[in-house]
Amino acid sequence: MTVCGRIPPDPVPADRVPPGPVPVGPVPGAAGAASPAAAPRVPYEGTWRFTAPALDSSVPQVRHAVRDLLDRQRVPVRDETVDGLLLIVSELVTNAVRHAAVLSPRITVEVAVTTGWVRVAVADDHPYRPKALEADHVRTGGRGLLLVKAITVEAGGSCDVEHTPQGGKVVWAALPLHAAS
Repeated sequence: MTVCGRIPPDPVPADRVPPGPVPVGPVPGAAGAASPAAAPRVPYEGTWRFTAPALDSSVPQVRHAVRDLLDRQRVPVRDETVDGLLLIVSELVTNAVRHAAVLSPRITVEVAVTTGWVRVAVADDHPYRPKALEADHVRTGGRGLLLVKAITVEAGGSCDVEHTPQGGKVVWAALPLHAAS
């Protein structure tokens, strides 16, 4: 079941990133990597991956790491987009910590930036594929994916959940760097 739709064709596809954790930094061969026939690489383009323990304390740490990465790479993204992206990161990491930690003591976070999009993804080893539930006004939780979907749609982006070859899942959201005209 699709949570938020399909990814636009411009963002870096997950299958172009080598499996497994890699140090923070551009992934060679990812979209934007220079090759003899390719256009010059934009300085802020790249894909970065890092891992974090599936603990509550990882939520603010990952959020700050993503914000610092966007700042360090000087990604030309609007403040509203950064705010939405960081809320999405918090929700996705929180979901992984709350629902997947039993089978996935570590999570992988990926940030991919192209000239038109920024994509965040959180992967874990739990096979359960979450879905956005309808809002229940009695319950205090369970609205994280609804919030992710709403932020993504409002920004003109998309999000989804995909299974990994290892049996886990990746939940991702891609937002445009610039507002649609």
